[in-house]
Amino acid sequence: MFRDLHYGEVPLLLPNAWDLGSALAFVTAGFPAVGTTSFGIAASSGQPDGDRASKAATAALAAQLGRLPVHVTIDIEDGYSDDPDMVADFVASLAALGVAGVNIEDSRAGHLMERGAVAAKVAAVKRLTPEMFVNARVDNMWFAEQATVDAVLQRAKVYADAGADGIFVPGALSAEDIRGITAGIGLPVNVLAQPTLTVAELGSLGVRRVSSGSLPYRCAVDAAVNAVNDLREGRMAPAATSYWDMQSRLEAFNTGASA
Repeated sequence: MFRDLHYGEVPLLLPNAWDLGSALAFVTAGFPAVGTTSFGIAASSGQPDGDRASKAATAALAAQLGRLPVHVTIDIEDGYSDDPDMVADFVASLAALGVAGVNIEDSRAGHLMERGAVAAKVAAVKRLTPEMFVNARVDNMWFAEQATVDAVLQRAKVYADAGADGIFVPGALSAEDIRGITAGIGLPVNVLAQPTLTVAELGSLGVRRVSSGSLPYRCAVDAAVNAVNDLREGRMAPAATSYWDMQSRLEAFNTGASA
């Protein structure tokens, strides 16, 4: 089960895809679970992140990823609605596609939301789809609002009491902050990949899940620019997975063969 991956000897390293091609690449690389990145989905559709503009694209991608032979978790921003029942209905539609987990944020438009309203969404989801792994995101550190460990723990407790299965605290965090957060939360804690700490070091601090977030998407965009710059500046084309290998993955997926 997807839940079990949060209780292994090492943290679950979760790659975040923005389309089917990137997800198939992660599956081919041997990852047991794949998530989505709301930023990558929104950006590749020409929209900013976090403004509820990516709901349709997210649902369409979930319909594809639910067919993969790995666990899939979907980033649904704040649930795309203020109505807890509408959020729960949307998550139930994802469960019907084979999705095992969702991330739900406690912020919108760059600011924290009232935590009781977020807890109501979590509770509604768990009532309707109890088997869904709900990863409640606490955005104090991400948006630098009430950015203290105590404030994070207060919000995390409200979401845990509402039925959350995990707590996601994004942002560049110090080792001391991470240790304080994991020690104060009785659920698996998820953080983004950190610029100064390895996955193993994060595990030693009590982290149970490490997400790549939008990093792969941003790296892919950088790599695309660098590849064309190499050609423009007279260098040889960089090495890459062949067209034929990527084409065969898509053909296998579309004929129902294992990814």
